[in-house]
Parts: sequence; structure tokens; C-alpha cells
Amino acid sequence: MVLTGLTFHGPEPYAAPAIERDDYGRSGARGAWEPVNIVSSNLEELGGMARLGWDALRVGVRRPFGFRLFLDQLHELGVKSLTITNITLLFTGMVLAIQTAYSLAAYGGKSFVGDVVALSVVRELGPVLAALVVAGRVGAGITAELGSMAVTEQVDALRALAASPVKKLVVPRVWALLLGLPVLTILADAVALFGGLLMAVFELGQSRVYYMSHVFEALRPQDLVSGIGKTVFFAFFIGVIACYNGLNARGGADGVGRATTSTVVTSSIAVIISDFFLTKMFLVLFP
Repeated sequence: MVLTGLTFHGPEPYAAPAIERDDYGRSGARGAWEPVNIVSSNLEELGGMARLGWDALRVGVRRPFGFRLFLDQLHELGVKSLTITNITLLFTGMVLAIQTAYSLAAYGGKSFVGDVVALSVVRELGPVLAALVVAGRVGAGITAELGSMAVTEQVDALRALAASPVKKLVVPRVWALLLGLPVLTILADAVALFGGLLMAVFELGQSRVYYMSHVFEALRPQDLVSGIGKTVFFAFFIGVIACYNGLNARGGADGVGRATTSTVVTSSIAVIISDFFLTKMFLVLFP
């Protein structure tokens, strides 16, 4: 084309960009057939997340361990999530106790409120709700933080200084979640059982000793292992998805916003889907 009397021999200004790939395989261009491209893009993202997760586990056990960064992230991701997880599970336990009591009253099962609350919270509701809350709060925060660093080229600056972004940015967050989410779930389970106790005493007229005796009789070590074991997988999925989307954020503030939304949605779906398979696995291991 001709511009101010000079001939421009380069590509057209609006020509389709060449495909660009980041470190973990995300593709930046679209193909001609949209359904095939969507499947290919999703598979590339899944493969990139798998590679990032493996790198986080592999690099995390190598010296130097970076305990300072780990403790900072443990405080930021774990301690600061105590309030929201405990409030969520407190009212969940209270609602579950009331609904169970009035639903089973017609069958003479009102006395089994402690059993139902204990098994439901410890095996399923506690781990899943805590993971969903953490995915919304922590996952979005991680993606926004790393995404801001990515779009302002701070991640590239780390590479230029011969520092590993995975070691400095991903490992502390993933390992903090691996330790923090199980502890958050244990505390949230206790709060949920306390909420059920409040309803059993003040709404149903049961004694504290009666309710707690049913709770301890219903729970087995297998139930505790099953519930807490799930949270390790949930934490890993949330951490890897959040870090992957953050490191691959493009397009300024708008791109960071899209990456944050994608993290919350993808992490929530991953938690719910994996919960089914983990439940089947733990039922086989601990019948």
C-alpha cells in the first residue's frame, strides 16, 4: 500500500497475527473452524496447567525453599480467609440442623440431627464449601496479583534476572494453599458442628451432651480422612488454575479482569467435578 508517497512492503495493518505461545502452551490466535479451535484451546490450557502444576511440585522440593515467601502467602491466603470460611460454615451447620430436624420429624428421626450434621459437614459440605469460598477469594486474588505483574512485564523482568517465576511466584502460593485449605476446613467443620449444636439446644430442645454424643458416635476416622483428603486436591487445583491464568493474562486491565473471572469459574467447576471422583475414590479406599 502507498503511504505519503512511500511503498510499504510489510504485512497489512489488520492482517491476522501469528500464533504466539507462552511458556505453558496457551495459543494466541484463532483458527478458521471455531469448534475445533475451542477444543484445541481448552486442551492446550489443560496441558499448560498440568505442566505448571508439575513444575510447582518439582521446584517446590528443591533448595532454596523460600520459607519467608511461604509464610507470607500462608498468612495472606490462609489466615485472612478464616473469617469468611467460618461464617459460611457456621450458618450452613445451623441451616442443616433446622432442615434436618423438621424434615425427619415426621419419621421420628428428629433425634438424629447430630448424626446427619456431622456426616454431611465433615464428608462433603465442609470441604466443598470451604474450597468454593477460597476459590472465590484467594483464587481471584492470586490471578489479579500475578496478572498485574504479567501485563506490566514484571514477570519478564524476573526471567531477565535469571530468576524462576515458578519458584518465586507460583510455589509459595500453591504450597501455602496445600497447607492452608485443610486447616481452614478443619476449623470450619468445627464451627459448623457448633452451629448445629446451637440449633439443637435452642430450637430443638436437645441437651449439649446428647447432641455431641451423636456427633462422636456418627463420625469415624475414615470420614475425617476422606473430608480432609479432598481439600489437598482442591487446594492444588485452585492454586494451579489461579497462577496459570495470572501468568498468562494479556491485554492490560481488561485482560486481568477476564483472567480473574475465568479463575473463579474454572476453579469452582474443578472443585465440584473432582469432588465426585474423589468421593468415589475414598469410598473405595475407606468403605
